[in-house]
Amino acid sequence: MKTTIKISALALAFAAFSFGAKAQSTTASTTTNSGVRLSVGVDAGIPVGSFNDTHSWTLGGSVQADLPVAKQLFVTVNAGYDNYFGKSISNTSLNYTDIKLIPVKAGLKYFLVENLYVQGEAGASFLTNKKDLGATKSTLFAYAPQVGVLFPVGGKSFIDAGIRFEGNSALVDNGKSLNLIGLRLAYAFGL
Repeated sequence: MKTTIKISALALAFAAFSFGAKAQSTTASTTTNSGVRLSVGVDAGIPVGSFNDTHSWTLGGSVQADLPVAKQLFVTVNAGYDNYFGKSISNTSLNYTDIKLIPVKAGLKYFLVENLYVQGEAGASFLTNKKDLGATKSTLFAYAPQVGVLFPVGGKSFIDAGIRFEGNSALVDNGKSLNLIGLRLAYAFGL
């Protein structure tokens, strides 16, 4: 699993640098403050640490707005829905319940070069199935550092691909945090 993540990160970095040379010829710049950019995407991930013992993977979707504040800097606002799929332990009757979250985050996106960015967000994840899980908290602190690439597809449209670490605080007092390595693949368009 670690090898797959490393290969994905290297492929994403290679693509960023190969598209960097072509970025000068695109009609819409990714880094200038030319306007608001919206994106709609699919989020997937793999739990890490002790969270991987109880849950196998995550799948969800999100909507994000990038608001320009300087030439290479954007404020981001992101909201979505994530389902963390619980594991069934073989040779036992132990089945872990899915965790259903609505994350709402805000942060900053900074372009290192024309198409390659780093992004950091923080906010809250709202637990929609608290009773099913026996959780004591319904709101979790969430944070997500990310690195990504915008691939121009014409006009003001882009494919936004990013790899991130996402952390959510524990569901119960003195519990373990919900951490994952995730991928967001989105269609982005300028307004």
